[in-house]
Amino acid sequence: MPDSSLARQLSDNTFTLSEFLQKKVKDFRPPKIDRQALVQGHCHHKAIMRLHDEEAVMKELGLDFEVLDSGCCGMAGSFGYEADKYEISVKCGERNLLPAVRRAGLSTIIIADGFSCREQIAQQTNRHALHLAEVMQMAQQHASSADTMYPESILVKRRTAGLRRSRWRALTTLGSIALGVMILRKMRKHR
Repeated sequence: MPDSSLARQLSDNTFTLSEFLQKKVKDFRPPKIDRQALVQGHCHHKAIMRLHDEEAVMKELGLDFEVLDSGCCGMAGSFGYEADKYEISVKCGERNLLPAVRRAGLSTIIIADGFSCREQIAQQTNRHALHLAEVMQMAQQHASSADTMYPESILVKRRTAGLRRSRWRALTTLGSIALGVMILRKMRKHR
C-alpha cells in the first residue's frame, strides 16, 4: 500500500500547464498574440477541474477566445479508434465541435489540450488544433499576424517532420535488427 502522505504530496504537486503558471509562477507574463481562438476543453478536464486557469492564461496572452460548449469531442481516449464505435464517435463530434471548427475563420487558432480532441479535429476537419503550450510558443515567435491563414501550419509541419524522422529511425532500427538476425542465422548454419 503506497504511503498516503507521499500520494498526497504527489497530488499536491501535479499541475496542468495553465495551473502551474497561474498558481506557481506569480510573475509570469506571457508574450501577447493578437488572435481569435476557438477552444475545445477536454471533457474530463472540464468536468473535474474546469478551465478557469486556461482562460486566465489565454486572457493574459491577449487571445480573443470562445470556449465551445461542446461536451465530449467523441474520441474519448481510445473509444473513437474502435471500429464498432467510430460512427458514434464522429456523431458526438458533429454535435457542436466539428461544425464549429469548420466555421472558424482560417486565421483562427483552434486550441485543444486533449490529445483525443486534437486527433478528432485533425481526422474530421481540415484543421489541426494546438495545445496551449504551442500557442504560447507561437506568441514567443511573434506569429501574431492576424491575416495568416492556418496559424497552426508551421507547428504541424514541424510535428510531421518529427514523425517522419521517428519513423525513419524506427525503420532503420528494425532493418538493422532484421539484418543482424539473418547474419546470426547464417553463422549458425555454417557451424
